[in-house]
Amino acid sequence: MDYSIFIYLTLTVLVVALAWFVNLPAGRMAEAIVYGGKTKYYRGLTRQQTVNRILIVAIFLLLFVVSACRIAVGNDYWVYRDDFLLIEQNRHVSFEFGFVWTVRVLQSMLNHDQYLPVFAVFSFFTVLFFVRGMADLSEQFAFTVFLLMTGGYYFSSLNSVRYYLVLSIALYSIKYVLNGEWGKFIFWIVLAAAFHKSVLVVIPLYFLASRNWKKWHILLFAAGCASLIVFQGFYRKIIFYFYPFYEGSMFDTGEMSFGNIGKCAAVLVLSVIYYRVAVKEDKKNRFCFYCNLGALALYVFGSFIPEVSRVGYYLNITNIFLIPGIIVKIPEKRQRILWTVLVATAYLAYFALFLRSAYSTDIRLLPYRNWIFQ
Repeated sequence: MDYSIFIYLTLTVLVVALAWFVNLPAGRMAEAIVYGGKTKYYRGLTRQQTVNRILIVAIFLLLFVVSACRIAVGNDYWVYRDDFLLIEQNRHVSFEFGFVWTVRVLQSMLNHDQYLPVFAVFSFFTVLFFVRGMADLSEQFAFTVFLLMTGGYYFSSLNSVRYYLVLSIALYSIKYVLNGEWGKFIFWIVLAAAFHKSVLVVIPLYFLASRNWKKWHILLFAAGCASLIVFQGFYRKIIFYFYPFYEGSMFDTGEMSFGNIGKCAAVLVLSVIYYRVAVKEDKKNRFCFYCNLGALALYVFGSFIPEVSRVGYYLNITNIFLIPGIIVKIPEKRQRILWTVLVATAYLAYFALFLRSAYSTDIRLLPYRNWIFQ
């Protein structure tokens, strides 16, 4: 029997338990928005603020260590290692220049084929942006950490190194969208695009999600959905211009992602039920609501897009903020408890299925191995 699965289970329990004692001030994002995006800084730290920082750093370290110390975890682990060697030899690789030059600089500081520190550097920044993004935006930090872990986002980051780095940066950059600091938002997204250019799609998508939709926004959204049905060939030409290796590949199947459709639809139901009390007048929740709606439309009408789940994750990862943001605003305590139990049960069930699939040869997130004990 493989016992490495207990590393993932123990890690999840530990970080959620630590997050439980983090007490971040409610409404801090709303306050920043009211003051024109200028965050209010406090002189000195209270005891709770000190505890918050210690616990958040501890969560970061736990997540970072498990990620950085992995070896042969993920179906593309050795593929990346081979690409590191090609970069060292100044040979062509199909990666963005930011990733190539980062690897090249790191390799110039290391001996030949020292791939473990290179993976560790990318793990450091991926986890850093995930944790910082959650700390900046979440109204229920422990709940958000729970959703990140059981939703598989963190564990999937042990695979697809470049993509999850830019996904974490996109998550971090949301605070600038909500504050209307578009220059800072675009700076971070352009920087992320130097590692995976797919992230550029969030510039128009996050901009549209940040608007308080009027009737013409709804018509524009409907037209966009219709265009995904009518102009599939046109969209595929654009996609394959930037990613020609996806055409006809194992990712170009056209299959619908029913799992993601189900998750987005469930969150949409929760959002609609409590739209007036929790979404309509809350800028962050409304932004996340539109992101989830966009993800649902993408999964339903854009199944022809290779790796559509990756585009969708830029949108539906906001559910780790939306779900707690809605539940905390439900007036009746019994309903809050009921929805918390229902969401937790659903995510735990998904987590169990996720871990079961992690042994698959095309995922290989399990068994977990690390270089310390190997």
